[in-house]
Amino acid sequence: MTATAPAPAPSPGTKSDERLLKTSPLKKLLGRPELGSVVGAVAVFVFFAIVADSFVQATSLATVLYAASTIGIMAVPVALLMIGGEFDLSAGVMVTTSALVSSMFSYQMTANVWVGVLVSLLVTLAVGVFNGVMLTRTDPPSFIITLGTFLMLTGMNLGFTKLISGTVSTKSIADMEGFSSAKSVFASTITVGGVDFKITIVWWLALIAVATWILLRTRVGNWIFAVGGGEDAARAVGVPVAATKIGLYMGVAFGAWVSGQHLLFSYDVVQSGEGVGNELIYIIAAVIGGCLITGGYGSAVGAAVGALIFGMVSKGIVFAEWNPDWFKFFLGVMLLLATLLNHWVRKRAEATK
Repeated sequence: MTATAPAPAPSPGTKSDERLLKTSPLKKLLGRPELGSVVGAVAVFVFFAIVADSFVQATSLATVLYAASTIGIMAVPVALLMIGGEFDLSAGVMVTTSALVSSMFSYQMTANVWVGVLVSLLVTLAVGVFNGVMLTRTDPPSFIITLGTFLMLTGMNLGFTKLISGTVSTKSIADMEGFSSAKSVFASTITVGGVDFKITIVWWLALIAVATWILLRTRVGNWIFAVGGGEDAARAVGVPVAATKIGLYMGVAFGAWVSGQHLLFSYDVVQSGEGVGNELIYIIAAVIGGCLITGGYGSAVGAAVGALIFGMVSKGIVFAEWNPDWFKFFLGVMLLLATLLNHWVRKRAEATK
């Protein structure tokens, strides 16, 4: 019977292979992009739970989740785009464009509302493709390209609405065929334990799950991180940079379509001037959630937590009976604190490697 000789022990001066070293749970935790936002969310929740007794009621929490979901539906795909190293300043008005196309097409063509919804999806995705193609085929940065798209959509939203409807808002489509079924998909209410929850929360959670799966479990997720970390290096190893960026812009457009349909079927009519400025809120939510402005780092869960913080602050101020005029001030403070906290967490994570 042959005995197996034991492996020789490494000499004192030999360094172990880092790939064979086990990473402690603490190091893994410190390396998560959303850690800072989770800590911030807990702090914000505790703060408003203390200063506003009604904040912790089930109905109040449902309101907070609804406010968070309306931001989170867009913040999640915007976060993926930022991880890929790009911005989309047209995201806010694109939501309104999506709603306007659905409403005006259905009304003017006297078609089933679902026809307008599908046409809106095609138009909105086309805007995303336009942004992606312009970025990958020309030299200007995404900031300039999407700023141009933002201005064009803003003008088109107002111009076409006044041209077709004669006013700055669309006509009511509440009595048209398909409205009820479309509303049940995009703007209905689900009752759980006697508490009403908006369907947008379900859409939000679904987008978080899909985005997280893409980032962590698919080749496309590797491409997104690679493109955001360095476009030239990613292209050198065979990453389809152009297709990845176009896909990310289409993801933002899909989120805008979902948000736009919710806007339409919640209020029946759409104001053409809505959505201006919301693109900054989506970016803020992603940054609070741990996404870097420079790209290559972040998570969908972090962006969702950033949206949750936004919802808690926006509604917490109301429940605390404070002057809502201070909301933007608190939003700015959160952005700065989150940025500093995320920077500290990353430094700690790098120091423990």
